[in-house]
Amino acid sequence: MKNTLTRRVTLALAASAALLAGTTGAALAEGWKPMKPVEMVIMAGQGGGADRLARLFQSMIQKENLSNMPMLPVNKGGGSGAEALRYLKDKSGDPHVIMATLNSYYTTPLRTDIGVDIEEFTPIARMAIDTFVLWVSADSGITNLEEYVAAVKEAGKDWKMGGTGTGAEDSLVTAMLEKEFGLSMTYVPFEGGGDVAKNLVGGHVNSTVNNPSEQMGFYNAGKSVPIAAFTPERIEAFPDVPTMTELGHDLVYAMQRSFVAPPDMPEEAVAYYTEMFSKLNELPEWQKYTADEALDRDFLTGDELQQYFLTEREKHAELLSAMGESS
Repeated sequence: MKNTLTRRVTLALAASAALLAGTTGAALAEGWKPMKPVEMVIMAGQGGGADRLARLFQSMIQKENLSNMPMLPVNKGGGSGAEALRYLKDKSGDPHVIMATLNSYYTTPLRTDIGVDIEEFTPIARMAIDTFVLWVSADSGITNLEEYVAAVKEAGKDWKMGGTGTGAEDSLVTAMLEKEFGLSMTYVPFEGGGDVAKNLVGGHVNSTVNNPSEQMGFYNAGKSVPIAAFTPERIEAFPDVPTMTELGHDLVYAMQRSFVAPPDMPEEAVAYYTEMFSKLNELPEWQKYTADEALDRDFLTGDELQQYFLTEREKHAELLSAMGESS
């Protein structure tokens, strides 16, 4: 009788533990809510892909009541995101700060010693993978990669490639182009991708490698021309634009669009924000936006997201080393 009772108690405890484990995330999220407005730090300037997305998320969160407190977008793009990274580190343990990231999340700490190790930050959610396209203005008359390479070779250093900062994503893609085709361009940095796109159609630079969302308005207006995509397969929004790969050049590069939090964020706050972005990921408005703007909706959270970040950091360390840009 005693052994039977012991077994029943053991089984009951095991069942309770399993139930608790399965509901911990939901319970944590239900048990904690922000007590004041949440800073949504953006590690880039206004008008670029990261800024546009963060403000889109902010509006959707508000419209769908996914948070009991408002999200307040704050741009901290100084030093290719160094300003934002230092700010986030200094907010250790603060449950009212999250940050929208891009690839400078790993490249900036690799290039400059700012006392930041991204492994200390708290992963929240990866929402999408963004793409890169080589663009020229419609006024250039260039319509394909062969014409582009010939024009750049003829112009030499007079050819201006617009981007968002030395060592940033655009400059990595530019370096890949220069190495692949034996080019030597003048790289002109701007504060954000929106400025880059405007300067292309304004004639201040000759080409860019903007994300599609940053150029889409000008493209639809017939002011910019996509030459080739840095994607494994053709982008659905640009079915007639070839990839670099199909043109015979192994040039593929992508941008992550994710959210992270300060080091040591309380577990219940992490659960709250993870659930918030999980709900956002299922919204029809977000799904339509990703289709229209040529983003790959690719949701990832927790330890898997942290491992993704660390793997990408290793890959970018190799890229920067080849460029002579690592610290």
